[in-house]
Order: sequence, then structure tokens, then C-alpha cells
Amino acid sequence: MGRRRGIMSDNLKVELAKELGFYDTVQRDGWGGIRSKDAGNMVKRAVERAEQQLSKDQNL
Repeated sequence: MGRRRGIMSDNLKVELAKELGFYDTVQRDGWGGIRSKDAGNMVKRAVERAEQQLSKDQNL
């Protein structure tokens, strides 16, 4: 089973990295330079945003 790539847009990843405070690491070392914990927090925050958006959409 292969890894899925491209689920999150680059713009979203950058926005989340800035929000979570590790964008300087991304700029310096690339995405491979971030800690696993930071990557996990980024995914967690993306899921939270998606859930909020779904909730908003359902209340329309």
C-alpha cells in the first residue's frame, strides 16, 4: 500500500505551520526538517478545521 500524497494543499500546510510556530524550520530545512510531533499537530489542526467547516455547512 503506497503513501497518499497531496491531501493538503501547500497553502494550507504553510498557513498551519505559521499558526503552529514552526514555519521558520520549514523555510530553513524543508518539510522533512519538522519534528513528528509538529507534523501530527498540523494534521490534528487540519482535521479540526475540516470538522468546523462541516459543522458550518450543515447549519446552513
